[in-house]
Amino acid sequence: MFEVKKEEYINKTFRMPVTLVRKLEEVAQKEKVSLNNLVIQCCEYSLDNMKNED
Repeated sequence: MFEVKKEEYINKTFRMPVTLVRKLEEVAQKEKVSLNNLVIQCCEYSLDNMKNED
């Protein structure tokens, strides 16, 4: 049976360097995704690919 899934979100405020935000905006526009979506993907990728230093 078809089930509609809804992802839960939370609003947070982060301060980022202007140059970084501009680069992210350029990539988001080029790839036709929202800035928010791009930032989520970048964060998930970074966390998934961190070196484990135990």
